[in-house]
Amino acid sequence: MEKSRQKERDVTALAKRDYYQVLGVAKTATETEVKSAYRKLARTHHPDVDNSPGAAEKFKEISEAYQILSDPQKRQSYDQFGHAGPNPFSSGGNPFGGGFRYSTGGQGPNVQFDFGNFEDPFELFNQVFGGGFGQHAQRRPIYQLQISFDEAIKGVAKQVEITDPQGKRSRMTIRVPAGVDNGTRMRFGDLDISFQVSRHAEFLREGADIFSDLHLSIPQAVLGDTIEVNTVWGKVKLKVPTGTQPGSLIRLKGKGVNHLSESSKGDHYVRVNLAVPKKLTSEEKKIYEDLMSLGSSKKSWF
Repeated sequence: MEKSRQKERDVTALAKRDYYQVLGVAKTATETEVKSAYRKLARTHHPDVDNSPGAAEKFKEISEAYQILSDPQKRQSYDQFGHAGPNPFSSGGNPFGGGFRYSTGGQGPNVQFDFGNFEDPFELFNQVFGGGFGQHAQRRPIYQLQISFDEAIKGVAKQVEITDPQGKRSRMTIRVPAGVDNGTRMRFGDLDISFQVSRHAEFLREGADIFSDLHLSIPQAVLGDTIEVNTVWGKVKLKVPTGTQPGSLIRLKGKGVNHLSESSKGDHYVRVNLAVPKKLTSEEKKIYEDLMSLGSSKKSWF
């Protein structure tokens, strides 16, 4: 599992643009030159100004580059290891971790992206410019909304009561899109909402993917079987291949969670566990003894 994640990180690192190229500065650029380049590009590509496709991602990329190149330690690490090197935020880090998302646009959620281990680019912008720019200059209050695991997966309409700074209360309907996650933050008109998603007793969610456990008997793992398993979309038939090893992950394509910014779904991974019997009948014991004897002359199947 960890090897797979490391491979994904390596691919992501290769896909990233060089931070010096992002800001348009030389590798010998001074701290002042780096900041000047950031200020110019951030003003140009701020989503409140730039309405072109991909402006939000461009703004995020500029923010990432500035956060690395403006910090001597992080810059030194980047110069030595590049994107695939040690996480520049491994100590201290972004308090939001990798699950914080933000949406831009005034009429509803239309752009979501993950800041990863970097600071919110809008907050960074306000720190550098001292606020006073566009609709993000004055941050709106953030409201917490608790929803269930199933509501986050399939979407839901929620009635919420809002109290404004003047103490006035109002009710509104929030249509939560399918695919929000714990910590997802979205804008609904003039309102920012951060979602808190309850845990599920059976499923574990990682991004758009779902994980669950499956306990197999020894004969099922050795000979293979077809088993009905639960997914977030209902029961499905799962084919267990012959010779499945304990700890293996069997993929159910497209049975995961909706991607917020895409029309596709993640996958469901079933983790195989071996159910070893604690008590055997005399007949069962005889069968296992015969199998052990059979395996003694060659590589055992146990």
